[in-house]
Amino acid sequence: SKISIQTNKQTTMSKVTVSLLDYGAGNVRSVRNAILANGYEIEDITDPSQIDDAKVIVFPGVGSYQSAMTVLHQKGYIEPLRRYLADHTRPYLGICLGMQTLFESSEEGESTDDDGGVGPMAGLGIIPGPVTKFDETQMTVPQIGWNGRTPHQDSPVFKYVNQQDDVYFVHSYHAPIVEQNKDWILTSTNYGGTRYISAVQKGAIVACQFHPEKSGQTGLNFIKGFLEAVDNGTITKTSPLTVDLTTKTQLVKRVVVALDVRQNDSGDLVVTKGDQYDVRETQTDPTNTTPAKSGAVRNLGKPVSLASRYYQEGADEIVFLNITSFRQGVIEDMPMLHVLEEASRRIFVPLTVGGGIRDYTDPESGQTWEALE
Repeated sequence: SKISIQTNKQTTMSKVTVSLLDYGAGNVRSVRNAILANGYEIEDITDPSQIDDAKVIVFPGVGSYQSAMTVLHQKGYIEPLRRYLADHTRPYLGICLGMQTLFESSEEGESTDDDGGVGPMAGLGIIPGPVTKFDETQMTVPQIGWNGRTPHQDSPVFKYVNQQDDVYFVHSYHAPIVEQNKDWILTSTNYGGTRYISAVQKGAIVACQFHPEKSGQTGLNFIKGFLEAVDNGTITKTSPLTVDLTTKTQLVKRVVVALDVRQNDSGDLVVTKGDQYDVRETQTDPTNTTPAKSGAVRNLGKPVSLASRYYQEGADEIVFLNITSFRQGVIEDMPMLHVLEEASRRIFVPLTVGGGIRDYTDPESGQTWEALE
């Protein structure tokens, strides 16, 4: 007789490598960091042939629709992308513009047809319908902030996301709901009296108008759900839901933390606070009435570590306010840029930098600009 021996050795499933489509039109650092934070490796797409070989593509589109489509044409990505997406079986996650380009066209740009006619900029044409601009007479454009989602399908991408969790939006253009694209709708969202498509899914193609990489733990969990479902082969396991169109989502109030940042006497950037920017500790002699002397810059902590703490405690946005001028130049201020770079590795909500503008003399040319200029 044969004896079957079963061991307790467990096999560990290797995680899929994410092919990131960064077409060079904007900063995708936060998306990259969000993927890495979920434990996945990244391969950058730099050649059209890599699209055919990809196991899963993440397209974090930023910038304008017209510039995105123009660059995709110039780099030869259009036809490989259409082939990749054609039968809806190959995993794809489009973010913001990465969703909008899936549609037939957008008002955010113009294109010329073969007959010389001018119309909306053509897209990839995977999803029926156009992308149009919000009505500026009816609402503030762009929509910026945290809003909700009305589910139209049950999907594994939301395995770790609660329905009541809000996500971060920043956009002027949206995908309207039309009869021809209703079977694509994963979630819808309301803004200014308009219900629009905020996420889509058909087969293994998933895309969202919101920014998961800026939606805190909810966004990280959305990316985790998508990539896990790709790994275990359940990404296509969706089912339609009964949609209650009487319920409407809305923008919610945000907790925005502003950190005053400046250079101390040692040249380090610190978070500080003071009365009308008088941020130095006072030194007094308790034995007499000698006027107080100015001491060291008040140091409340390091910018990145303090911002990370506020993020963990629930801040919806972090603002670094540079209360001195940029030390070398508006763009060349490497210490402040380094703060933002390091913060984006661990903080997944919007990061904003402000201040730092006053009369400025270029160290090389000697030319001076006033702050107003």
